[in-house]
Amino acid sequence: QGVVFYPPVILQDTPENVEYRGIKELAEKTKLLGGNTTKILSFENVEDAKKLWGIIDDIVMGGVSESTIRIVDGNGVFAGSVSTANNGGFASVRSRTSDKPLQLSPSALGFSLRVKGDGNRFKFIVRTEEKWDGVGFSYSFDTVKDQWIDVQVPFDELVPVFRAKTVDAKFDPRQVRSFQLMLSKFEYDGKLNPNFTAGRFVLEVESISTYSNAPKLVHISTAGVTRVHRKDEFPDLEKEPPAVRMNEMLGRILDWKLAGEDCIRQAGVPYLIVRPCALTEENPSGSLQYSQGDTLKGKVPRDDVAKLAADAIQFGSKSNITIEVAEGGQVTNYGQALRFEGEDKEQSRAYAEFPYVPK
Repeated sequence: QGVVFYPPVILQDTPENVEYRGIKELAEKTKLLGGNTTKILSFENVEDAKKLWGIIDDIVMGGVSESTIRIVDGNGVFAGSVSTANNGGFASVRSRTSDKPLQLSPSALGFSLRVKGDGNRFKFIVRTEEKWDGVGFSYSFDTVKDQWIDVQVPFDELVPVFRAKTVDAKFDPRQVRSFQLMLSKFEYDGKLNPNFTAGRFVLEVESISTYSNAPKLVHISTAGVTRVHRKDEFPDLEKEPPAVRMNEMLGRILDWKLAGEDCIRQAGVPYLIVRPCALTEENPSGSLQYSQGDTLKGKVPRDDVAKLAADAIQFGSKSNITIEVAEGGQVTNYGQALRFEGEDKEQSRAYAEFPYVPK
């Protein structure tokens, strides 16, 4: 459709092959992308890791703690002994300060650490300044003895500190230059670490990643895809879009589209399913209205739908939701606006079984 109406027709392949089997194959392949994390540092390359990380213990303040960083089976093993003698009490390992800031995804919401510890509470410190002894942004996390855990570090929960004292500073994820892992008897501002034991310690690190709410798969479906199954709610087909009225003569295209959507919902990867109203070739409107429940009617320029998909991936959106869109509204950053939409309820629907496959 466009400014001029063109009746929908089947050209070559069938709706079953395109909308169901093709989407099912795509959803299966998308599983290889994993979840919503992006690895930024690992220890897989031994030589690079050795050059990147260095030890900073309390010996710089007259203490006697000592630690090492070793690469074992592709993981970084930060280990040693912390002593409180001579007013000491910390050991740490820190990455080199990068000349240029790391390029983190604009949709990132925080860091994710894959670690195995010994029951102590450690600190993860992010540094954004070029100088060595500047403000750091710290997050304390507890470990479980001999168990691998994933630690999420939200950007907005990083504590700005200078030499373990809190300061007034704001974390800028666009300026990340180095990382530090530390075991210390102190938390912040002179308070003691409640889960600290002096003596031998070990923290094994698999990777440092970022996590986001950006969907891995954005699927453009169509508004009206469920209405052929909800005849009590939509009894007058003449008031519905052409695809709803012509579903049977178009090879049950909406049935196969719904089956394709369900393949995505079952894939186990973060997704966003967009059901646009009548697509047009008109100039982008620059604004959209959203709805859920497959009741929205209207039209929407193709370029607006393309921008929605790009914004959702680049800037993030709420994942695992299904929305309908039409032109109208005042939203300009489409992806960010989707962070406030409701959960996908298709798995618990009453009008058709889940997952749905036409018979």
